[in-house]
Amino acid sequence: MSKRKSGRNVHGILLLDKRLGVSSNKALQEVRRLFNANKAGHTGSLDPLATGLLPLCFGEATKVSALMLDDNKRYQVVVQLGVMTDTGDAEGVVIETKSVTDLSIEEIQACLQKFTGEIEQVPPMYSALKHNGRKLYELAREGKIIERKARSIKIYELTLLNYFDAESETPNQLMLDVYCSKGTYIRSLAEDIGHMLGCGGTVKVLRRLEAGQFSIKEAKSIEQLMEMSEADLFSSLINVDKPLESMPDIHLCDLQATAIKFGQAISLLPSSRTDLFEGSLRMYHEGVFLGLGEMGLDGKIAPKKLFNMNN
Repeated sequence: MSKRKSGRNVHGILLLDKRLGVSSNKALQEVRRLFNANKAGHTGSLDPLATGLLPLCFGEATKVSALMLDDNKRYQVVVQLGVMTDTGDAEGVVIETKSVTDLSIEEIQACLQKFTGEIEQVPPMYSALKHNGRKLYELAREGKIIERKARSIKIYELTLLNYFDAESETPNQLMLDVYCSKGTYIRSLAEDIGHMLGCGGTVKVLRRLEAGQFSIKEAKSIEQLMEMSEADLFSSLINVDKPLESMPDIHLCDLQATAIKFGQAISLLPSSRTDLFEGSLRMYHEGVFLGLGEMGLDGKIAPKKLFNMNN
């Protein structure tokens, strides 16, 4: 006999403002305990050095977490010029320092322009990518360096927010706004920008501001969540279908909904309807989200991924 779960079946998405110094998994578990939730996951980890937006998925919402990994992200990053570390950020061991020549705003802007658009980026050794079944950061901690292939990413926006020169209280630092595609490593970007400027660089401060349609403005800190009543805590959850709003939707009748729930395809007649298309769509019955279906040009919809918020 399987052991009965002692927690609650919680379904929804919570936007957490992750604090400095904790892993994404630890942050997830802290919030999970507040809800006493049986099932939870996050959508793309933030390094302990990083703060900011971390969407957490509970229950049936974990079924959309993989789709959310593909979302574009926006970060604010402070790059320390003249310093290089083994991890690419301030948590690592300094492996080299260089003097920083006087840089003009025009020189910096020209450099940033070269990293805007579709570029090739080599992932850092300190990453969760795997080589022969082992994560790269595990190999890096053993002093091993594995050759990594460059990957194509997109930097949609790369804006200089501030430049602190050698005479500043926080000398030789760039503050940047980065809007980028999935798979972008900000640590690698900081290092590459530093190298192009001739002095090297490493991430000193990193904060995620956006992930897909979600913004840090909507996020709550763990301290705020801990002060909430249970009712307010649950009211802070976002519906599981919110990340899917860009998909078309269809509302099913009783017979259609029953067939879909049993894994059967349904047909939309007549086939001459002009609103038919090919691809994924959201399915609803009496205002309740049932899941995702796949429509063919013949007007038939097959269940693709069903959701059950009643358990």
